[in-house]
Amino acid sequence: MANSDIRRLDREIERTAKKLEAVRRGEWWPLTSRERLSMTRAMAAGARSVHKGRSTTGAENRMDSVGSAAETRLNAELMALHGERQRLITEAARAKAAKKSSRWF
Repeated sequence: MANSDIRRLDREIERTAKKLEAVRRGEWWPLTSRERLSMTRAMAAGARSVHKGRSTTGAENRMDSVGSAAETRLNAELMALHGERQRLITEAARAKAAKKSSRWF
């Protein structure tokens, strides 16, 4: 059972790493609905600023902030998945060692 859990976590780690790379490239598909909404609002504010002949710095900063927050969220998720994977590997190794040592006695 532990091996299947480790494989499942490996797939989830791959998925999360792909999402993180996509966010770093500026893609929106890995964003949550709230993050997408914030990005859309910032874009609309930037478009409005352009239309009025004003600077888009505030809107750009908000979009960067949302992107950074998504990157931080995905990094934390990736670290948690790696920690869980390591815990499962350690647990499986302990069980294997206990099983092996019980054969000698």
